[in-house]
Amino acid sequence: MKPNEGFLNAMREAVALLRHRGPAEATEAIRRALRGDTAGTTNEGASRNETHAPVTFPFAEAKAPWKSKSKDAFAPAARETNVDVEDRGHFSTLTYSNAAGHRQYRLYVPSGDAGEPLPLIVMLHGCTQNADDFATGTQMNTLAERHRCLVAYPVQPRQANPSKCWNWFRPDDQHRERGEPSLIAGITREIIAAHHVDPARVYVAGMSAGGAMAAIMVAAYPELYAAAGVHSGLPAHCAHDLPSALAAMKGGRQPGAPLHTKRAEDLPQRPMIVFHGDADATVHVANAARILHGFGAQRGVDREARRVDAGGRTWSVSRLVSGGGVDAELWTIHGGSHAWSGGDANGSYTDPTGPDASAEMMRFFLAHPRLQGG
Repeated sequence: MKPNEGFLNAMREAVALLRHRGPAEATEAIRRALRGDTAGTTNEGASRNETHAPVTFPFAEAKAPWKSKSKDAFAPAARETNVDVEDRGHFSTLTYSNAAGHRQYRLYVPSGDAGEPLPLIVMLHGCTQNADDFATGTQMNTLAERHRCLVAYPVQPRQANPSKCWNWFRPDDQHRERGEPSLIAGITREIIAAHHVDPARVYVAGMSAGGAMAAIMVAAYPELYAAAGVHSGLPAHCAHDLPSALAAMKGGRQPGAPLHTKRAEDLPQRPMIVFHGDADATVHVANAARILHGFGAQRGVDREARRVDAGGRTWSVSRLVSGGGVDAELWTIHGGSHAWSGGDANGSYTDPTGPDASAEMMRFFLAHPRLQGG
């Protein structure tokens, strides 16, 4: 008897999962096929993309995100996360402690012997997320295997914030060698000391509350981080308590209060790449331009990609440069929500239908090592 098309699609899915995800997910797909449960498969043999509801911070209670499925999810051409490279390296859990407390972190080390110093990217997750979830959603480990770099994922515990948000809006967590910045910098230095890391190619990136903390880190430690990536985040020092944080997230400010506790021109500048959806209902898109305040006038749209089919995204990319010649890129995803653009739907708060933020950040970082003496 000839197998039906649903069964064949399910088996194709199992083969794809075995190749890219591992035996556990492939086994589950085979079990579904044998039960006749093939509704979740597509003709391409991969599960449908899922979009998650945005997360609210600073103190949002963790909620199970709702999911919607689409047959027409758009993946941009030349997505680096689709190449035949798996994260075959070592993914370990470690703990760092100092006077401010302690934090666990996950560290990805690519496979093979490192004959030369490797770059390091420090990734700061968003609210309600953890290191494994963020690694899955961004697929940064797969990119790290291809480009040969280390990736660290510091973990914000619930004891530090009920929603596991980085406390970017608290004065004690905004300054050099204090609070959470000292812990993140300490983790970074510990990895540099323990591994063959190129100190001129150390970077920091984050999503949402993690993006806001990444902006703080590159401003507080310009000698440590060569560049930063901020996705759906806020500028450094834009808030000093919960009310001012909520006002900044909405794109405004507290009556009678300055938008920044520090002038942007007083903050050290490092190359930055910023992603933000202009339909973000959690953090207003105005914050994207504010992160880059102090960089020079816009040079104009450098590249614009358009999709008109259902489920697609249109986005614009602008290149900027400061008076001191420091580069920046601003990616505006039209119709994008509070989610990692081009992310893997198996991670939370991802939007698979946009440009690949992880691949673009990797490209930008590797093109911007810290100059000697800089």
